[in-house]
Order: sequence, then C-alpha cells, then structure tokens
Amino acid sequence: MSAHIKFFCYCCLFFFVTGKVQAQLFKPTVYPDRVILTWAEDPTTTQSVTWRTDTSIVTGWAEIAEEMSAPGLEPPKARQLQATTNSLMDKEYAAAHYHRVTFRDLKPSTLYAYRVGSDTLWSEWFQFKTAPAKEEAFSFIYLGDAQNDIKSKWSRVIRKAFATEGDARFIVHAGDLINRSNNDEQWGEWHFGGGFINGMIPSVPTPGNHEYKRDEQQMLRLDPHWKAQYTLPTNGPEGMQESVYYVDYANVRLISLNSQMIVLDSLARRKQFDWLEQVLKNNPQRWTFLTFHHPIYSTAKGRDNKEFRELFQPLFEKYHVDILMQGHDHTYGRGRNLPVGKSKKSAGGPMYLVSVAGPKMYEMGSDNQWADKLASHTQLFQVIHVDHDRLIYKAYKASGELFDTFELKKGSRNQPATYIERMRPD
Repeated sequence: MSAHIKFFCYCCLFFFVTGKVQAQLFKPTVYPDRVILTWAEDPTTTQSVTWRTDTSIVTGWAEIAEEMSAPGLEPPKARQLQATTNSLMDKEYAAAHYHRVTFRDLKPSTLYAYRVGSDTLWSEWFQFKTAPAKEEAFSFIYLGDAQNDIKSKWSRVIRKAFATEGDARFIVHAGDLINRSNNDEQWGEWHFGGGFINGMIPSVPTPGNHEYKRDEQQMLRLDPHWKAQYTLPTNGPEGMQESVYYVDYANVRLISLNSQMIVLDSLARRKQFDWLEQVLKNNPQRWTFLTFHHPIYSTAKGRDNKEFRELFQPLFEKYHVDILMQGHDHTYGRGRNLPVGKSKKSAGGPMYLVSVAGPKMYEMGSDNQWADKLASHTQLFQVIHVDHDRLIYKAYKASGELFDTFELKKGSRNQPATYIERMRPD
C-alpha cells in the first residue's frame, strides 16, 4: 500500500472516530444534563427549570430549599416536585425526555438551592436568586449570535461574561443560538458552552432565522428543541407563545419579538405589531427593553429590514423604548435614530444595539450614519446595569477589554431616556 493511500485511510479513520466521539458526547443518558433556568411566570415568586435525560427516565423530580449555607439540603428541608415530561425524537438524533418544573410560592430577593433528577440519579445542587418585588439595582448580560463553532469559540465568550458579571440576574440571547435548525449536536454544543451558568442564571432567548426551517409544505417551523428545552411565558399572541413574550423584572419590562416571522410573514408581522402596542401601552415599568434578531438598522454590508423598520419603529419612539438588543449582522453597532439637525448627545430616542458573540463575522456596511460606535471581526459580550433611574451599558471584547460604554437617565416610563456620554476607548 502506497504512503498516500495509507495517509488517506488514516484520515478517514480519524474523522470517523472523532465524529463518532463528538456525536456520543451529546447523547442523553440517565443523568440530568442541559439544565437550564428560564421564566414562565412572575420572576419574583417563581422559577422554571428544564433538563434532559434519555427515555429510560420516565419520571423526573426537582428539589428546592432556601439556601442556608448548610449541607442538609435534601427533604424534609427541601420541597420535592414532580416534573412534566415530554419526548423529543428525530431520525437524526437519539430520542430524549425533557423534564420541566416551575417552582412557585417563592420569596422575592431570596437565594435558593435546587437539584433535578430521579431516584439516585441527581444533578448537583444549583443556586438562583428570585427577582426583587420593588425597584432594586441589578445587572444582566446580553449576547449576540452564537451560531457557529459554538463549543470551540463561543463558549469562552459566555464564560468571560460570567467571570465579568457573575451576579447577573439573567442572560439575553438575541437569536441564532445555533446554525442549523433541529440539529441536536449544535444544541449540545450550546448547552456545553453555557454549562453550569445556564443552571444558575435564567436565560431569555429570542429566536433567529437559524432556529427555523421550512417543512414539506414550505411552512416556517420553529426548531422543536425550542419549546422542549425552554419553559417561557405564554403571554404572547396566539400561535407565537414562547417566542413572542414579555417578562417584568424589577423596574424593567423585557420584550421578545420573533423577527423571523416579522420579516417573512405579513400576518405574523401585523399580529406582533398589535400585540406589542398593547404591551407597551399597558406597561407599568420605568424601563422598556426589546430583544429580537433582525436589526432595525443593519450594520452589515447589503442588509436592510425596511418593512420591519417602517412599521415598528414609530411604536418604539411613541412608547419611549429605551434599548433594543439585536443580532443577525455579525458585526457591532450602537447608536440612535435621530431627527435631522438634532444633537446625538441631547435628543431622545431608543438606543439600537447590534452585537455578535460567536466567531462568524461579516463585513461592515457603508451606510451606518445612525451608529456612534462600530466594529467588525470582533467577538463581544455586553453587561447592562440598571439602578433605579440610571442605566450603565458596557460592551466588552472576548478578552475582557472594555470596548464601548454609555449611560442613560430616565425619570418615568412616559419620558425618553437622556443619553450621557461616558469615558470610553476609541
């Protein structure tokens, strides 16, 4: 056998073996994995958790106790709740059971310990803290697209974000968490990257275009992993619950829109518009934040979401939305849409944010006059601190280097926030 043929055979064997190991790495077992916190109900008194096992585990359980810094956490000190269990199966990956529990009757601003599992097959004990019942200073993390090389190159970004703001109250994921809809291996990479962080800090995800695919009738379908692994609010418009929703946390109303359905489905666009107007009109919170995937103002070359912008932007301005957290364009942009002749430092209006956490990068477009700060070929994470009438925004490179920052001040929900320049590297 020639040296070239031997080399070819070794390469084939290498890719076969490593490919098999990679697939096995994310195969479900009897032990709980992909443990993740989300909210389905009021964050002050409830907390939802979802996890995965193989199909031999037909009944899941969760135990929870108020954290007392003592080792005796199990019952009778801990409450035990039976999970709701659903199957997820496809010809491309192993069938799995997803279990979910919503802890209720919790105390606001309280640290809890919990674990999930069954019989003798338990996870470690995790901690989480419930939301405050009144205005209270807190921080959260915002991440743009993960999408590609998730385990290899995105994981370090979410982990650096956690190292920077370990007491973050939640993490916003602005769509395209994976690259190919219904790909269990990519979801495995996403959960691997987040690891124990997902079990301690609630996730607030919004879907992107890569969480969708078309079925045999060419209808857009959201990845079935979405509802299997996330337990999210059902306060959205009919047919779009758990991808369109809102959560009230302290003095913030955080709203998720499904921009994939906005840009590709005119009926879904109108339905979300009508729903959003009611949610904004009947909003008691001081601050209003939105997250969705497709930017109102694009940063990447050759992109524009004109119909989305022309319909929705007047709502954002009318109801004084403060920040919009977006992804999709695999670049960074931060700025405000302002009337001609107005000073960028004094005029009001929403702050539009576009960011990317994963390694997939696009070239910057030329029409970015709306933006005060731009970057390309840079992986970033953002930390947003809210303290009553003050908001401090910081964007960091994956290295932890501060890249961008600004401050907003806001008196009441019926007023636009005032922009305050902060010292930042240029």
